[in-house]
Amino acid sequence: MAMTVGDFIVRRLLEWGVRRMFGYPGDGINGMFGALNRAKDKISFVQARHEEMAAFMASAYAKFSGELGVCIATSGPGAAHLVTGLYDARLDHQPVLAIVGQQARRAIGGHYQQEVDLAALFKDVAGDFVHQAAMPGQVRHLVDRAVRIALANRTVTAIILPSDLQEMPYEEPPRKHGTIHSGIGFSPPRVVAHIEDLKAAANILNRGKRVAMLVGAGALKATDEVIEVADRLGAGAAKALLGKAVLPDDLPWVTGSIGLLGTKPSWDLMRDCDTLLMIGSGFPYSEFLPEEGQAKAVQIDIAPSMLSLRYPMDVNLVGDAAETLKALLPLLNQKDDTWRKQIKKNVSEWWDTLKERALVDANPVNPQRVTWELSPRLPERVILTSDSGSCANWYARDLKMKRGMMASLSGGLASMGAAVPYAIAAKFAHPDRPVIGLVGDGAMQMNNMAELITAAKYWQDWTDPRFIICVFNNEDLNQVTWEQRVMEGDPKFDASQKIPNVPYHRFAELIGLKGIYVDRADNVGPAWDEALAAERPVLLEVKTDPEVPPLPPHITFEQMQHITEALMKGDPHEAGIIKGTAKQLLRALLPGGDDK
Repeated sequence: MAMTVGDFIVRRLLEWGVRRMFGYPGDGINGMFGALNRAKDKISFVQARHEEMAAFMASAYAKFSGELGVCIATSGPGAAHLVTGLYDARLDHQPVLAIVGQQARRAIGGHYQQEVDLAALFKDVAGDFVHQAAMPGQVRHLVDRAVRIALANRTVTAIILPSDLQEMPYEEPPRKHGTIHSGIGFSPPRVVAHIEDLKAAANILNRGKRVAMLVGAGALKATDEVIEVADRLGAGAAKALLGKAVLPDDLPWVTGSIGLLGTKPSWDLMRDCDTLLMIGSGFPYSEFLPEEGQAKAVQIDIAPSMLSLRYPMDVNLVGDAAETLKALLPLLNQKDDTWRKQIKKNVSEWWDTLKERALVDANPVNPQRVTWELSPRLPERVILTSDSGSCANWYARDLKMKRGMMASLSGGLASMGAAVPYAIAAKFAHPDRPVIGLVGDGAMQMNNMAELITAAKYWQDWTDPRFIICVFNNEDLNQVTWEQRVMEGDPKFDASQKIPNVPYHRFAELIGLKGIYVDRADNVGPAWDEALAAERPVLLEVKTDPEVPPLPPHITFEQMQHITEALMKGDPHEAGIIKGTAKQLLRALLPGGDDK
C-alpha cells in the first residue's frame, strides 16, 4: 500500500520525537487517524472527552514533560473547540502543535458543512505559524516548520489538513524551482547576555541594601542557581504563581506567592526593598511590585518581548535563567543577613497566621483547612495542579513545595476547567508519580466531571495509581462572588453565583473510581490519608464554606469600603461574611485590630 500523506505526517512526527497526541476523532481528520492506527501505537493517542480538554492536556504535557505537546481534532467544531486550551499554551509560553482537519479542497469556498476559515480562526493563537496544506509535496516542510517554530519560540503552531489530502499518496517535493526541501532537528541555544550587561547588572545588585527577587516559570530549571544568587545577595524571594515549584518553601527567606493570591511577606518584601531582581516572570500585577522609582531593578528573561514590561528595569538581560545566573554569580559580592533577618521573621509569622486561619471553624469546613492538612502529607515527587477560582488561593498560599515536586495551572489565561486535564496530562508525562488536582465545583460542573471518565479509562496503564482530584463544593462561583464584593462593592448576585449541589464523589464511584466525602473539619486529614493510600484514582469531595474570603494579602481602604458597601446593600450571606475568618480579616483593618 502506498504511503499516504497522513502516513508521512505520522512518520515525520515520530522522527521529531513525538510519542503522544491528545484529541478527539471526526470525519474531517479520519485520514490522520487511519495513519495513527497503521503506525501501531508508535504514537500513543489519548482520547479526551472534549477537544478543549485535549488542548489543555497538550499544554500541560509540554509543561510537565518539557517536550512538544500535540493535539488533534476534526474540522469545524472540533478545531474551534481547541482554541481555549491553545490560548492557555500560548499565554504560558508552551510549545504546542495543533493538527486539525478541513473539508475537502474541492468543497472549500462553497459554504459546505463544517467549513470554517481555520487559518483565520487560528491566526492569533497560532500566529507564529498556521498554514493549510494544499499538495502532498508541501506537508514535509509544514510539519518541520510547525514543530521547529513551536519549540524554538515556545508557542502554538497549527497545521490544517483538508480531508481528501490526508488520503492521497505522499510525494516528495521534486528537485526544481518553487519547491522546499526541509529537514528535522532542533536544540535550544545557550543564551547569555554580554559581559558588559552582566557587569552593569552586578553593579546594581551589589549596591543594593535590601534585594528582593521575583521568580517565575522561566526559572523552573534554575533552582540551584537561584538559591546561590539569593544567598550571595542576602535576598528574599517571592514566587509568581507559575513559578511555585522554583523554590522549596522550607527555605526561610522564601516568601511564597505574590499578588492577589499571594502572601503578606511577599507584599512586605516588595514594599520595603531597594533593589529588585526579576527572573523568568511575566507576573502581571504591577501594584504588587515596588512603587515606580523605589527600587533599582534587573530582569532576566529568555524572551526580549517580556523585558521591562511590568516594571521599568535599569538593566535587561536576555538569556536562559540558569546560564545567566551562573555567569552573574562570580560578579556578585557577598552580603550579610541583616535584611534577611526581617524577612525570615515575617515568613515565620505568616506560616503561623495561615495555620490559625486554617483551623478557624467554618460552616461546615474551612477551605483553608483542606490544603493546610494536605501540605504535610504531600508525597515525594508529587505533581500538583489547580483550577482557577478560590481554590487557587489556597493552592498558592497553603501548600509548601519541596524539592522534586512539580506544580502548574492555567496562568496567563487563568481559565476555569484546566485542573483535571492538567492532572491527566501530568500522569501521561510521569505515570510513576503521584498527581493531585484541586478543583472548584464551578469548574467541575463546567467540564471537569467528564474528564474523570478519561481518568477512569486510562488509569490502569499508570505505574503509580495515586491520582486524586479534590473538589471544593461550596455551591458558589466563589472567586467571582468575592470579587463582586471587594472590587465592585456589590452584594452576591445569587442568580449568577449560586450553582447546584452535585454529589461528585458518587459520580466518581459510578464510573469505577473511589469517592470520599467530607463535611467535618476533623475528618479532612484522615480523608487525605485514605485518598493517598488508595489503589485507584480518588475523587475527594469536601463541603466547604463559601464565606471564607479569598482576599489579597494587603487590603486597601477602598476594598474595605467595597466590602462595607456590599453588606449595606443587603448581601444575602451577610451573617456568614461577618463571622469566622472574614470577621478576623475585617477586624485587622479597624483600630486596635489583630490579624491573628
